[in-house]
Amino acid sequence: MSCTYTYPNDYSVQKAFWTKQWPANNIEPPSLLDHPEFRGRVQYLRDKKHDCTLRLRDVRETDQSKYYFRFTTDQPGGKYQGAGGVDLSVTDLQVEVPERVMEGDQVTLTCKTTCSLTVTPTFTWYRNGHRLSSRTDQLHLQPISREDAGRYRCGVLGQNLHSPEVTLNVRYLQVEVPERVIEGDKVTLTCKTSFSLSYRPTFIWYRNGHRLSSRTDQLHLQPVSSDNKDRYRCAVLDQNIYSPVVTLNVRYGPKSVSVSISPSSEIVEGSSVTLTCSSDANPPVGYNWIKGTSSVGKGETYTMKKISSVDSGEYKCRSSNEHGVKYSTALTLNVLYPPKSVSVSISPSGEIVEGRSVTLTCSSDANPPVQNYTWFKGTSLVVKGETYTMKNISSVDSGQYKCRSSNEHGEKLSEALTLNVLYPPKSISVSISPSGEIVQGSSVTLTCSSDANPPVQNYTWFKKPNKGALQKSTSQIYSISNISSADSGEYHCMATNKHGSKYSEYKSLTVLYAPNKVLVSINETSEGSSVNLTCSSDANPPVQNYTWFKEGGSSPVGSGHSYRALQSGSYYCEAQNEYGSQKSAAVTVTVKGISDVEKPGNQCSNLETPGLGAPPRDTTPGPDPANQQNVEASVQDQHHKVVEKTEGDDVQYASVRFICTGTNNKTAASTHHDVSVIYSIMK
Repeated sequence: MSCTYTYPNDYSVQKAFWTKQWPANNIEPPSLLDHPEFRGRVQYLRDKKHDCTLRLRDVRETDQSKYYFRFTTDQPGGKYQGAGGVDLSVTDLQVEVPERVMEGDQVTLTCKTTCSLTVTPTFTWYRNGHRLSSRTDQLHLQPISREDAGRYRCGVLGQNLHSPEVTLNVRYLQVEVPERVIEGDKVTLTCKTSFSLSYRPTFIWYRNGHRLSSRTDQLHLQPVSSDNKDRYRCAVLDQNIYSPVVTLNVRYGPKSVSVSISPSSEIVEGSSVTLTCSSDANPPVGYNWIKGTSSVGKGETYTMKKISSVDSGEYKCRSSNEHGVKYSTALTLNVLYPPKSVSVSISPSGEIVEGRSVTLTCSSDANPPVQNYTWFKGTSLVVKGETYTMKNISSVDSGQYKCRSSNEHGEKLSEALTLNVLYPPKSISVSISPSGEIVQGSSVTLTCSSDANPPVQNYTWFKKPNKGALQKSTSQIYSISNISSADSGEYHCMATNKHGSKYSEYKSLTVLYAPNKVLVSINETSEGSSVNLTCSSDANPPVQNYTWFKEGGSSPVGSGHSYRALQSGSYYCEAQNEYGSQKSAAVTVTVKGISDVEKPGNQCSNLETPGLGAPPRDTTPGPDPANQQNVEASVQDQHHKVVEKTEGDDVQYASVRFICTGTNNKTAASTHHDVSVIYSIMK
């Protein structure tokens, strides 16, 4: 009975117990542990502190009552008892069986109780202590047989309730036959019952389902033979009582002794052969094997593994039991053999070079002689015949060759002969790793692949245009570390072995890199009121974005390949593609106002600044030579240091200053000339 209880933390339980009484007149009720009727049958489970579950064993009808849990504490008046208690109902189970049971009847056993169960129960059934599958209050035995007789009891699952055992007796008829019946004996069958009949019955006999004339409890058979395989049973007239069917077990000596051979076809040397002796006898016989006049084995079968020609001869088997002995007729064993010692030879026997002629020949020993030769390369059939000739042999003919020899008794494959055809390199190709985009600064590996036998001994690498070998060695790999744009181009390799050489097709290597050599060129407009700036660079892929900046500003002033400067100042551009960006050096430009442009004699014609861009040429006739303006130019970098350009240098100019003078103001111009400036030669 499950039970839990709680109490304040500052209380201490002094006593906890179960009782059947409610306290009256301040008299403490007795514990079940102290009650003589419950002694040895009561057990408190778990811990007595909060769990008060009680187990009651060997439950009796007198145990049906109300039970209370009670505990006392160390506090004044601290005694507590469950008010509702627990009602225990005890049921009495009983197995009900029919009074008279005959074999073949439809029988039902019922589990009954004199008490009412509070829930819908699940029943368990047992026969001779073994649990059965039925889970209801009834156990159906339909039809019942003598094997169903035994001790039965039932129970309620999960409630530890079991009925007493009852014995079920099954009445039956049985045909009694003599323990030992020998062929030729006179035999009497008797119909017996497992119970007493209260009257003189009339019996009925059946053979193979057909009713016989005998009406007594005995059936006389005389004499019996080994062929008697009939089925007999008996019954009582006007009663639904039948015996099980019985068959006579007639004993006799060996008959029909014979020898069979497996396999049943001709016997081939090396195979396994089994001789089997068969006979008809009861009880079973013992077998002995005889070759000629010598005993060679015992048992129903005689097996010869890996049979050979010495096993040829005449074989008999001797079959015997307690009732007689008999020999089989002789069986002649003639051993043949399939092809063996199959081998392949090759001509010529030296190295086989592509383009020559080769002949393979198959040899074998067989009885009868080999009728068919079949040639295989790997697992594929290639030709039939004793020889196989390959003219103008090629590398595809390399491989393992076997021949199969066969006659009417079997076949055998030769050991494999490996044909190794030698040839110069072919199928030469170049692969690049990594296979994706090649970016400047990364490492690249070129691999030369080829098909050759023997394998390629030397690889040579070339780059177009052919200016000699890049690398000549036994390695098929050509590596470039920290690759640059100069490594772009077409590559191929040459593979060589002792039979020749061959080149691969060219393989293109394209190196991608960020912009470099970013320059700004100047082109002054004809009216002089603005200056066109152009940004150029070297990049792969080509520059996607040009951005223009003016020194001193924090934001771009323009974008695109060209920019028109309307104000004087220092300008630079930034070129960018997907792999990076670079800024040019700043150039300083001076944009004239409109009043200066309109002043006569104050125009500079045909000014050119090679390398920085030139304005469009003015084809209008110039002024009088006397008033011709002279042009001087000074070049400075963005830090106003002197720049010197030597021939062949790639110079970026930060600023160009033009001084226009006429005949009358040469002196003035010279006074403005800075003798400390070194002027470059502009080509």
